[in-house]
Amino acid sequence: MGVSLRAGLGVAVLAGVVGATAGGAAMLLSAERPAPVAAKPMVKVAAAKPAPVPLPVPVAIPAAVSTPAPEAMVVRRVLNIEGPFTHGRWVWDEEGAPASGKLIVTIDLDAQVLSVFRDGYEIGAAVVLYGADWKPTPLGAMKITEKDADHVSNLYGAPMPYMLRLTNDGISIHGSDVQEGGATHGCIGVPTAFAKKLFGAAKLGDRVIITNGKRLNMGGAITA
Repeated sequence: MGVSLRAGLGVAVLAGVVGATAGGAAMLLSAERPAPVAAKPMVKVAAAKPAPVPLPVPVAIPAAVSTPAPEAMVVRRVLNIEGPFTHGRWVWDEEGAPASGKLIVTIDLDAQVLSVFRDGYEIGAAVVLYGADWKPTPLGAMKITEKDADHVSNLYGAPMPYMLRLTNDGISIHGSDVQEGGATHGCIGVPTAFAKKLFGAAKLGDRVIITNGKRLNMGGAITA
């Protein structure tokens, strides 16, 4: 709140008084100059202190509510694969599995195996290639964000048929020439015929879980 300062009674009174005749025609030259009147001191009025501004009352902000993790899928069936599961081999068998439902892809880098589960039933599996030591495949739970059957890498110019994108920096599942001793630039390479099957079954938003040494058993939950 502002307060105006009032001035005092004046800065000074005139130092002399000039006399004049009744008609104002002449000045009295012989009149003595009267003693100056002492100026009255200026009176300063102290400014009132502004009223304190009330501080805003803090408002309680509710804590962020974390999004619950997707419901875990329980393994209800695993495919029976005969003989050694070596590079280049894959299986796809939907018989006895639900025709539709939630789909989750699991990849274990230690076992070098990708598995496809629909409502807990394994419908596909393949031996994979993964990232070399200087370009490792990331671990964790991801989602399929893009599908492109005829994709070509914009970094390496290499074809990536039936590409399922997992990360913004190019990590994906795609068809490859899967041979022992091979590696990728971080992607998951699967036989191209298998990649086509997976491409047809997977949808945008489906989860892909990549681990390193985590095994699944019958009745176990599929979690990130």
